[in-house]
Amino acid sequence: MDQTTREVKRTERGWGAHFIGSRHCEFRRNTLLECGEARLVVSSVGAYMPKEDGKYALVNGYGFYETLAFAPMRAPYWDIDPRLPIHFEGKWYIDKISNSIDIEANDMHEAIVHELSERLRKDDTWMRGLK
Repeated sequence: MDQTTREVKRTERGWGAHFIGSRHCEFRRNTLLECGEARLVVSSVGAYMPKEDGKYALVNGYGFYETLAFAPMRAPYWDIDPRLPIHFEGKWYIDKISNSIDIEANDMHEAIVHELSERLRKDDTWMRGLK
């Protein structure tokens, strides 16, 4: 199969993979991407409310929502290895709360999934150095 036509399998999972406080987040996404032997996880969290005061807190030093990507640990769970971040070019945090914030966060997550899927489709050799 030609490298440019390689298929990327996508599995949506229901937890925030990278943020220890994700159970207090109203927004959580976790997408496992697989292409050949290469695997990576895109994780997004936001609307973090660690107290019951109705106020959102920052999930990092920059924003109320964030998206990160990581190479995963071994089977069978393929969850993230926090020591193996994957760098990408797209927007990774949102610093303002608005009425459409979850839509914006979802779009941010999808953009990173698309960017990294395209990289995997073209060439997965860059992933081999991460293991």
